[in-house]
Amino acid sequence: MGEHQKKSKKPINLLLVDDEQEYGNVLSKRFSRRDIITTNAHSGAEGLQSLRWRDFDVVVLDLKLGGDMDGLEVLRICKRIDENLPVIILTGHGSAEAAQEGLALGAFDYLTKPCDLVVLLQKIYQAAQSTKVNNEEKSC
Repeated sequence: MGEHQKKSKKPINLLLVDDEQEYGNVLSKRFSRRDIITTNAHSGAEGLQSLRWRDFDVVVLDLKLGGDMDGLEVLRICKRIDENLPVIILTGHGSAEAAQEGLALGAFDYLTKPCDLVVLLQKIYQAAQSTKVNNEEKSC
């Protein structure tokens, strides 16, 4: 029975917003082996555009985005697009204050970069599960 459950498990649709292209590519490859379909966005604007065109289960968002907008601004807009969408923030060392602000804005959780892949995966699975629970409650 355990094997059947594994095969029928729906993959997680993840949006990864990080301006470090190489980092995003490495994570995408690792996630694909774990039933996580990743869409990479390399800027805040690109991430928001992806959110408008596709449904995602979870967003992983770097707070330090170069260019057009910072991660907190992207988070605010994400929450306007879908207030129930879980967003996991990635932040650099010494940015605990920004991460706390992100939590206050509705982020699911935050991790400090570089983060352990196993810990990040656990957060993604928890966040996806919280989305599933919220959707089941809505349909009742």
